[in-house]
Amino acid sequence: MDTFDAIATKMESREYSQKPVPADVKRKVLEAARLTASGMNYQEWKLILVQEPSRIKKLAEDSTTGQWVASANFAVMVLMEPKYNFNMLDAGRVVQDMQLAAWNYGVSSRIFTGFNKEMMQKDFGLPPGLVLTVVVGFGYPVKKIKGKKNRLPLSEVAFEDRYGQKLKV
Repeated sequence: MDTFDAIATKMESREYSQKPVPADVKRKVLEAARLTASGMNYQEWKLILVQEPSRIKKLAEDSTTGQWVASANFAVMVLMEPKYNFNMLDAGRVVQDMQLAAWNYGVSSRIFTGFNKEMMQKDFGLPPGLVLTVVVGFGYPVKKIKGKKNRLPLSEVAFEDRYGQKLKV
């Protein structure tokens, strides 16, 4: 898939089919994260692949905003080292790369950031010193979701040389 097409058509989903995502696609999603650029090349992320159905259910139970993840085929927990002031930016880059890699294979995804930290630490063995930043659920969408996005026009979000100056390109 063309990269721009992937960006233009990728939509998030909360409902996933029962169709299993092949192991090689899961590995490519993780490889996309590993290959992501990071501030000063610190590569400060750690990833937990959650794919056992009972563990995905536990992930949903420990969430305050992501109960929908229970229907995902797999999820990735993104842990970051908070000592770097750019860790949230790097976490976002990792997530975006994983999502685009998955979308290339028709696998949809969605993120959540609301969770019970103590339960997540206990249930998933999260080490001290790392912060669970985001969880991404993945799976084949129940219905076709490729379509037109509801986004502001470029003229409302991008300017040339100075804020408020109309784009000429």
